[in-house]
Amino acid sequence: MISNCCQSARQVTESIQPQPLQIDIVSDVVCPWCIIGYKQFEKALAQLPGQFEVSLDWRPFELNPDTPRKGQDLREHVMQKYGATAEQSDAVRAELALIGAALGFRFDYFDGMRMVNSFHSHQLLRWAGEQGLQTELALALFEAFFSLREDVSKDETLARLAGKVGLSSASAMEVLADARYADAVRAEQKLWLGRNISAAPTFVFNQQYMLQGAQDAKIFVQVLSRIKDEFQKTP
Repeated sequence: MISNCCQSARQVTESIQPQPLQIDIVSDVVCPWCIIGYKQFEKALAQLPGQFEVSLDWRPFELNPDTPRKGQDLREHVMQKYGATAEQSDAVRAELALIGAALGFRFDYFDGMRMVNSFHSHQLLRWAGEQGLQTELALALFEAFFSLREDVSKDETLARLAGKVGLSSASAMEVLADARYADAVRAEQKLWLGRNISAAPTFVFNQQYMLQGAQDAKIFVQVLSRIKDEFQKTP
């Protein structure tokens, strides 16, 4: 009887162990839908407490790789790239602000806001990943660009943000000055493009399941629940 009770208790404990979950988020820090997608994913995880042990990596994707370091007026950029009118651009900004506010993120669009080149930010994120603070830096970059009106193409800004999340600002400047991660970032961008990922955000779960776009939290819950069910069925 004692043996059977112990075995049952062990089986219950094993059944509630969190499932390992590797998440790759292919994104750009100047992409508003990327931070919205992350917030929706975060909301979904909160609805499944204790079910997953998440390992998250931010993968580089440049929405506008040809944007010069000095940037381009955002309204002008949207009109050129997407053929949107000024009114349509303003409407999208208003929509993003409402969605962001509902998810606890502030979009502060303003006249004269510029789209900037994000390649240096991706290099710094690669380095931050090796220091175990990649997500913290990614979130700081999103906030800096969309909420605090900061230019995330400037090395000084990037280094300061690195220091803000617990990294060494001096080391960050060295990483950016010698471009030691530039080739690795380019190679990784090519890798994801080779996997037919041509839009951001794209979420890849356990290198098997892919979900593109800033989906609603309920969609993420459905995907995560399916992954959980399939994991439990595995012998």
